[in-house]
Amino acid sequence: MARDLGRPVVMENRPGAGTAVANAAVARAAPDGYTLLMSTTSLAINPALQPTLEPKEPLKVLTPIGMVFRTGFVLHCNKDLPVTDLASFIAYVKGRPGQLANGSSGVGAVNHLGFELFKKMAGIDMTHVPYRGGVPALTDMLGGRIAAMFSATFEAAPPVQDGRTRGLAFSMRTRTSVLPSVPPVANTLPGFDVTFWEAMFAPAGTPDRVMARLARALKAAADDPQLKARFAETGTELGFEDAASVRRQFDEDLPRWGAIIRERGITAEG
Repeated sequence: MARDLGRPVVMENRPGAGTAVANAAVARAAPDGYTLLMSTTSLAINPALQPTLEPKEPLKVLTPIGMVFRTGFVLHCNKDLPVTDLASFIAYVKGRPGQLANGSSGVGAVNHLGFELFKKMAGIDMTHVPYRGGVPALTDMLGGRIAAMFSATFEAAPPVQDGRTRGLAFSMRTRTSVLPSVPPVANTLPGFDVTFWEAMFAPAGTPDRVMARLARALKAAADDPQLKARFAETGTELGFEDAASVRRQFDEDLPRWGAIIRERGITAEG
């Protein structure tokens, strides 16, 4: 984007409150096109997960510039479970209600909520164990302390490929090129589709001409062949989608994740 805009672009990390700190900081910034937000699916999760934090209605204070990428999660399990595919995994868990545990990279993370949706659609009962990131969760799954989890593709690929875990399904409707033999969850549970997305936003009120210029620069960056190739190595398909696409995804995720959070009684404190 810096190359296209003719000026430097500085990345400033604002960690805290499940991305809420960064989201609110940009929402309060001057709408001049100089302060932008790279945010994720968490933007559509936080209003239900952390209702006291700003922004409570994200798309009233932030305007989407464009989608940058979408990626899915690999559902894999401990290799010692006597299962061969997703159907046999579901049958195995159903025979042991509440006895097995699933992990996640944290309460309210997309892989946590995605697994809660999976459990609901599959009609199974497992105990959720949150971790501080995907790596410690994977370590415990390898050790047999948890049975299964949804992992980012780049984290799941090595253990699945070398047989340390068993790949059961992919969360998106399509397969991932990194693990092409792993079928979509939707093949067993029709309609299941969980994605992690990242998009760029500007403060609401940013002039249309500025938004248009930013969108052109973002598209040029996302279409860069070398950058696309680097992302593909991690199972992530880099590709620009316009602001309308971001709004559609947001409108789909907001009620879906809100319903799961309320039904399962999920809070940011765990």
